[in-house]
Amino acid sequence: MERDNVAHTDRIDAVYTARRHNRWVQLVAGIACMGLVANLQYAWTLFVVPMDARHHWGQAAIQLAFSIFIVTETWLVPVEGWLVDRFGPRPVVMGGACCVALGWVLDAWAPVLPVLYVAAVISGIGAGCVYGTCVGTALKWFPDKRGLAAGMTAAGFGAGAALTVIPISNMIQHAGYEHAFVFFGLLQGVFIMALATLMVRPKPPAHAAGIRRVVATKTDYTTRQMVRAPIFWVMYAMFVCVASGGIIATAQIGPIAKAYGFASMPVTLVSVTLPLLTMTLSINNLCNGFTRPLCGFISDRIGRENTMFMTFLGEGLALLGLRTFGHDPWLFMLFSGLVFLFYGDIFSNFPATCADTFGARYAAGNAGTLYTAKGTAAMLVPVATLLSVHGGWNTVFDFAACVAMLAGLSAKLILQPMRRRWIFQSAAPAAVPESVFTPSPLGSHE
Repeated sequence: MERDNVAHTDRIDAVYTARRHNRWVQLVAGIACMGLVANLQYAWTLFVVPMDARHHWGQAAIQLAFSIFIVTETWLVPVEGWLVDRFGPRPVVMGGACCVALGWVLDAWAPVLPVLYVAAVISGIGAGCVYGTCVGTALKWFPDKRGLAAGMTAAGFGAGAALTVIPISNMIQHAGYEHAFVFFGLLQGVFIMALATLMVRPKPPAHAAGIRRVVATKTDYTTRQMVRAPIFWVMYAMFVCVASGGIIATAQIGPIAKAYGFASMPVTLVSVTLPLLTMTLSINNLCNGFTRPLCGFISDRIGRENTMFMTFLGEGLALLGLRTFGHDPWLFMLFSGLVFLFYGDIFSNFPATCADTFGARYAAGNAGTLYTAKGTAAMLVPVATLLSVHGGWNTVFDFAACVAMLAGLSAKLILQPMRRRWIFQSAAPAAVPESVFTPSPLGSHE
């Protein structure tokens, strides 16, 4: 009888282990974690005005905390990606869960700006641990569907706030922004911690490794080798150009709506009545989340650069539409949603392109290094605030639209031919300069 019980227990454990090692289970866990950290970025704009009303620090000073958060979230991802490649996803995500909770609790209690900035650093570390881990491991689990996997994972970050932006807005109005920070900070931290226990090292099925729908290298490059390649910096510059418009919109959509005079105006859509700003944020988050797996799926089939060309030009045109027609409340919601619809592509397409170009073995660290471009773009948020004071929001829209469309043209005219040459040369090491192209033994193909 005891032997039967042991055998039964072993079978249950084997089934549980098999389910945990299923790559779709791991993908769902990553998506959920991403959704739980989305508020740190996409709900921030709801806290700016109440925080300024309470402490009178000035919106530009408060928005500096947002820039610090983005910079910390992105620029430490290479380190966090290295930790994931070395120790696996679970401990990194657990550490991120603690930082996510602590950061928002400190935001609630911050009596002076320096404390707010420290909280932004802690929150950024937490968000970076979760983001870098989930995207990096998705790329490893799905070598045959990198665009789709990265897009679905990033969709959690883009759309996750859509589920909570209304409760957060209501809690700020009825209980104060401090209570909202503490409640949602602790809630998010606890759930991320629970999901982290499910995560294991990526082991993609054998049948997935040989499927190649897009141009991809068979050589694995370390992060050090990657940053020495000119093609990496072309991708980095394009990422900054496109991210700047989306991040400025993320941080400033609340102040812009207030400046246009209709932030609190009630609007009804699909039988739901909300303040215009709350409705706009919900639409933006849904568009931002929906487009990521869609663009990833499309790029798996028509190519990375072709997808970039269409979406980056689309973001530029949407920003120009927001500039021209945004003073109408309904067109403000429409073009704001379109900005986020096109902007979200960078979070599926660039990680997939990075893995296609530099290999899967060091995907977490490599994609994390490219992701620091988002932090560079975030440094333009305070600049945008100052530009709006002296030249109005039209100046900001014009600048962001021009650089986004420039990135779209660069995808076809510069990145596409460079990437094909890079992959061709990596397949013929004898024809490639050793100092830049030839991987070290640590970077060899597995």
